Amino acid sequence: MPRGARAGGAAAAAAGDGPCHVGLDFGTSGARVTVIDDAGAIVAEARSGYGEGADRDWAGAWERVLFDLLSSLPAPARARAASLAIDGTSATALLVDARSGEVLAPPKLYNEAQGPEAVAAAKAIAPPAHTAVAATSTLCKLLTWRAAGAWSAAERAGGAPALLHQADWLAGLLHGRAGVSDWNNALKLGFDPEAEAYPAWLTDQDFAQLLPPRVVAPGAPVAPLSPAAAARAGLPPGLLVCGGTTDSIAAFVAAGVTEVGQAVTSLGSTMAVKLLSSCRVDDAAFGVYSHRLGDAWLVGGASNTGGAVLRRFFSDAALEQLTPRLNPAAPTGLDYYPLAARGERFPVNDPGLEPRLEPRPADDAVFLQGLLESMARIEGEAYSLLRRLGASPLREVVTAGGGARNEKWTAMRAAALGVPVRAAGRGEASYGAALLARQGWRRARGEGGGGPPAGEARRREAGAV
Repeated sequence: MPRGARAGGAAAAAAGDGPCHVGLDFGTSGARVTVIDDAGAIVAEARSGYGEGADRDWAGAWERVLFDLLSSLPAPARARAASLAIDGTSATALLVDARSGEVLAPPKLYNEAQGPEAVAAAKAIAPPAHTAVAATSTLCKLLTWRAAGAWSAAERAGGAPALLHQADWLAGLLHGRAGVSDWNNALKLGFDPEAEAYPAWLTDQDFAQLLPPRVVAPGAPVAPLSPAAAARAGLPPGLLVCGGTTDSIAAFVAAGVTEVGQAVTSLGSTMAVKLLSSCRVDDAAFGVYSHRLGDAWLVGGASNTGGAVLRRFFSDAALEQLTPRLNPAAPTGLDYYPLAARGERFPVNDPGLEPRLEPRPADDAVFLQGLLESMARIEGEAYSLLRRLGASPLREVVTAGGGARNEKWTAMRAAALGVPVRAAGRGEASYGAALLARQGWRRARGEGGGGPPAGEARRREAGAV
């Protein structure tokens, strides 16, 4: 068992004999593995932090935790494992040697903003307002490595430098194939998931040979587990490794959203919305861009409102005490714009927008209800904006995050959105990765998908209002 890991499900693992599917989520501070049976029931789980000193050797920590987590699973679950998929943090990238696997430069993490020179270089080659020109994008990280001479030095020394994302690299440790990525991870590199190819503005660059040469759909069959990895992890050699995704997309898949018009609102310190749409929507002015899932699009944006504002005024105990006094049937009429600091991008694009938190009633329950009503209004405006930008009509909202448990807030949100609102049955990204693994296994056997929306997505929209 890896240090700090927690595992469960051994009894369940021993009870069945059908195939199991493994999902691994590599998050910001630790990793989690979930094993499901072919019906989607959880068979086993484990999780682990990266340990002290991980920031001095991220790649080493990720590799150690990968194999520790897999080998810590109950033996019956490992014996039944038929497929596996991995999600990683978006735009976490590595520069490696494609032949030896050696990491040539320290990984650049998802939130590491690159300097203005890299951003300017990205803007010089990419279309205006492309998501790949963000300072934290994979493209900007590659351009930083180019400016530092990291990959040219490796080439002069006879190496074969290549760019990989965190999920790509980890999966490569398992299947042994160099240079495989997926639509979702490659988006911020500049890959076009609609064309299923790199655009000419990327392939014409001097670094084009560093791009992952194979980019597959999330959940697509990639390759079997290598004999060496199978022995190290204690998994069957024939296990199928499938295309991965990013952590946020895996969490969306875990929520069970499969039809166009369904959406997931994640209520954390901020509020992120993701809508499954038959139409692709990209609008950099509002930070809106689309990931591809099957033949549908996951259109998303994020507001700065959310739980961070509530934390400024209320403890967990206070929220629990005040919630029974909320009355969704009697709106307060308070018109707030709850922000933890100045600035908003979505659904209002105004970096100078000041928080609006007054007047404050003497009754804290009324104040709390006013805040929650205002957040619900902003959520409604967010989905309305996605519709105006061309996304499919909203039909249902599934909620992830702590706010999903507040039934009275859910009622306020349903009133503001005008559609049913319910809590997600599953919220762990590792569960979503396991669903992708199951999908890949079924496709490899000619059984169809069984995961995110595929061929039926557009037809399901017929009759939407």
